[in-house]
Amino acid sequence: MASATQWLELHLRALYVHDERGRMVERNALHRDPAPRFFLGRTVDGNRWRFRHDLPDDLATRLEALVADEPAPADLRTPPRHDARYREVLDAPAGEAWAGPAYRFPADLPPHGAGIVRLTPANAGLLRGADLEPWLEDIGKSEPLIAVVRGGRAVSVCGSVRITPEAHEAGVETSAAARGHGFAVAVVAAWAGAVRELGAEPLYSTSWENTASQSVARKLGLIPYASDYWLT
Repeated sequence: MASATQWLELHLRALYVHDERGRMVERNALHRDPAPRFFLGRTVDGNRWRFRHDLPDDLATRLEALVADEPAPADLRTPPRHDARYREVLDAPAGEAWAGPAYRFPADLPPHGAGIVRLTPANAGLLRGADLEPWLEDIGKSEPLIAVVRGGRAVSVCGSVRITPEAHEAGVETSAAARGHGFAVAVVAAWAGAVRELGAEPLYSTSWENTASQSVARKLGLIPYASDYWLT
């Protein structure tokens, strides 16, 4: 079985496009937004970190000295020891920080039930006329893209929003009117199975504030392997 740091490396490669120095260039996503200036991934086996490609070398050196003293967390919810110092070096206010758990999937996935549909250009109409319509632009790009369909309409969607040959990261959304019925759990399970059929690892991450997303992870029996922290 891979170590937590090996899972974290898969996660990092899925999240960001890197340059030849191993620095982050941009987010590995449909919309290539800039990467954060500093990323720290912490696991019980050790930590991994990345800097954005345009971060001045003097700031990277100061951050490197701090992160080298960052202990591996006994509890992934524990904030980084040098949180305040990282912010100070980057002159980053509280609103520019993001933190949350990263999960891998167990060997056995739960059954996902009926109404599971693979979204394609031919059935794109399933997304129209509701709050999931923005996912139309993901058809053919966030493959596999899976929906739970009820009454002729998609009520929950999960797709690969970060893709490498080795791993896919999940993006999931449930229509506001359909929440609380287990649709997110079903669609994420179906998506994970489809990713494994491609020979890649499904991964799932969220923020500590997103309790609904963490509830999905818990119901699926997902296994936390890292805590993400970054400053934009």
